[in-house]
Amino acid sequence: MTASNGPLSGLRVVEFASIGPGPYCAMLFADMGADVLRIERPGGNGWPNPIMDRGRASLTIDLGTAEGRAQAADIAALADVLIEGLRPGVMERLDLGPETMLARNPRLVYGRMTGWGQEGPLARTAGHDITYLALTGALAAIGRPGEPAVAPLNLLGDFGGGALFLAFGIMAALHERQRSGVGQVVDAAIVDGVTSMMSMFMGLLPAGLISLDRSENFLGGAAPYYRCYRCADGREVAVGAIEPQFWRVLCERLAAPAFVTQDRAGWPESIAWFEATFARRPAAHWTALFDGSDACVAPVLTLEEAQEHEHHRARHTYAAAGGLEQPAPAPRLSRTPGRIRPQEAGDAVLAAWARDPD
Repeated sequence: MTASNGPLSGLRVVEFASIGPGPYCAMLFADMGADVLRIERPGGNGWPNPIMDRGRASLTIDLGTAEGRAQAADIAALADVLIEGLRPGVMERLDLGPETMLARNPRLVYGRMTGWGQEGPLARTAGHDITYLALTGALAAIGRPGEPAVAPLNLLGDFGGGALFLAFGIMAALHERQRSGVGQVVDAAIVDGVTSMMSMFMGLLPAGLISLDRSENFLGGAAPYYRCYRCADGREVAVGAIEPQFWRVLCERLAAPAFVTQDRAGWPESIAWFEATFARRPAAHWTALFDGSDACVAPVLTLEEAQEHEHHRARHTYAAAGGLEQPAPAPRLSRTPGRIRPQEAGDAVLAAWARDPD
């Protein structure tokens, strides 16, 4: 593969094609310099994505044949990391499960990405992001009182509790391998990751410092100082003035009357005043009014508008690659930064691995 000075340069990752969190995790590894070789099923995975699929080489292999399974096993024997996102038991039926592959390649870190995990009553049951969030307590806290819960795209489950925890688990296993010399299985379940992400709320609930009731949760939009307001042009602004010093800036710039307060008893009246106030002017007016202040007010941008925002432009948050505007690799490293790498031929990458098995 093209030489890279990224922090994971030289790391070999074999990715069994899946959708959602598995491909995103593999993209993160590729951005940081790892050689990622995807084993693609005939016909693809049904969700081609020129951004999330970046940086890989790929080979189409029919795992339904003995020859295909043998070829996949040979590839995994040369890898440091394996990523798969199939239902529990599928890789075992293909004779590509952890027991088989670790026996052949003891240093392999075998990353498994599922919604429910490898065991438990629901392990072999179908699900999606919203299904997993429903059983973690997270979904119940998101939305307006008296209305159905709101699914936060699939950012919270698939990518937050899923892909990022899979990547963290793999890196932890690689670090441990430096001491022990052997790999292990990483069982990354979305329900486990989201449950971990709920740690702050579970810790604050017993002390009465937060509520997950939608009518009481100040982080869920119930408070006047942490919610979105519609403007005269139909656009919205997001207000996040939680701390008293930020709240003061917000109220001073709006010349808010004395009854506008952060106190719980005054929330309904304060919200009504903010709604009426923001509705009098277009979003651009409020953006200009709060520009550069600590009021924590921002326009609610579309994805296309976000790409043009001056802060993102100054930081090069997006990068042009492959004829597309793409999110730049994150996080940023000072000495060995990641980069968006072109896709390459799978045969060439596999040949390079085979020439240098160490």
